[in-house]
Amino acid sequence: MKPSKSDATRNRILESALDLFRVQGFDDTTMRQIASKAEVAGGAAYYYFPSKDAIVLAFYDQAQKEMEPLIKEALASSRDLRQRLQALIEVKLQYFEGSRPFLGALASRTDPAHPLSPFSNETKAIRDADIAHFKVALDDSRVSVPKDMEADLPAILWMYQMGILMFWIYDRSERQQRTRTLLAKSLHAIVRLIQLSGLPLMRPVRKMALEIVEAIAG
Repeated sequence: MKPSKSDATRNRILESALDLFRVQGFDDTTMRQIASKAEVAGGAAYYYFPSKDAIVLAFYDQAQKEMEPLIKEALASSRDLRQRLQALIEVKLQYFEGSRPFLGALASRTDPAHPLSPFSNETKAIRDADIAHFKVALDDSRVSVPKDMEADLPAILWMYQMGILMFWIYDRSERQQRTRTLLAKSLHAIVRLIQLSGLPLMRPVRKMALEIVEAIAG
């Protein structure tokens, strides 16, 4: 279906903004420049996006929607948990490849009080949808997760992913090879720990780990 004139204008403003963010950085880009590149009046740009933060939130939402079928395809490729988790995270690394400098400029906005933080109220819907992908990765794998960990483990894996993405943003190795090495080695250890967590002697350790997660979550 052909987008409406309004949708087409909004999309043009969004893509123009993202192009400028990637080339000259988020902080150095103004709404005036965005409107000029999109060939719309300044008032029109503000009509669709009241601020640059609103544009970034729209980018997050667009990214989630565009990655959704890619993630489903990646998760369907194997029932091996390590392979499923690696494929899921690789989708993100490949999708955001062209936006690394831009994402680096946003990396300092991790305070949950900031609307662009991955931990903010404004990004909660996107965060919850992403955490749900990790639940699917666990549920359809060959690994049995202890009942007392089922509710929290997807969020723990999401936090692990955020650490990988942060490392990747600042990875200066050729084609970010250090990130791929870190991902492969750390996933091997994480999946092994999940497999061992079901042993009876690990119950006290699981309890302590879940108490730590509860303390962090508030």
